[in-house]
Amino acid sequence: MKYSSSTTAVPDTPNVPRHVAIIMDGNGRWATKRFLPRVAGHVKGVEAVRAVVEACARRGVEYLTLFAFSSENWRRPEEEVSLLMRLFVTALDREVSKLHANNIRLKVVGDLSRFDAKLQTMIASAERRTAANTRMTVTVCANYGGRWDIMQAVGKMVAGHPGAAAFSEEQLAPHLAMAYAPEPDLFIRTGGEQRISNFLLWQLAYTELYFTDTYWPDFSGASLDEAIASYQHRERRFGRTGAQLAEKTT
Repeated sequence: MKYSSSTTAVPDTPNVPRHVAIIMDGNGRWATKRFLPRVAGHVKGVEAVRAVVEACARRGVEYLTLFAFSSENWRRPEEEVSLLMRLFVTALDREVSKLHANNIRLKVVGDLSRFDAKLQTMIASAERRTAANTRMTVTVCANYGGRWDIMQAVGKMVAGHPGAAAFSEEQLAPHLAMAYAPEPDLFIRTGGEQRISNFLLWQLAYTELYFTDTYWPDFSGASLDEAIASYQHRERRFGRTGAQLAEKTT
């Protein structure tokens, strides 16, 4: 399905966000606060992912996108990066069957070439296995960066239109990593930071932003409901005036 950009067409504004995107921040600080090693926070964070996937599916969210590992996270200590890769492998091994049984499709987007061959094979296998599922699409952004996404899309667009001197959004959009999904309605960042951190830079143009101090391991279905309630009280104008919206609803 082809989706229009929110800067070229006014999208629907469903009461329950169709697409939720989350930066899962605060695993390490959650552990440090409890005098635990950072690894404990990351392990607990995987449990929170499972709970939020289930909560989104029950609430009718169609797309859930999770920022698992950014292109900048390679700067972290080597031991922590190695641990995160092992957790990724373990999570894929344990969770794909559950996703498939619940009719949930899994997508992994980012520059996957930097991952080892085993992990790349597991990702490809998981995507193939769940490709026909229709209840919800869970996207994991791994070794992903918003600038990387735009640059790789531009490269593909230019290669596909040799000699062209000008381009449009419509020509670029199919080459973005998440061209299969509508733009997010709701962006959530846990852990108290109020930044986008190079996540979905193109796609978040008109997304409603929600920041919470809750660390990711403590983010629950109730936390998701609070974020959705905040979203439901926003006036989504997409460049229009409040008066125009009022006229539309009368």
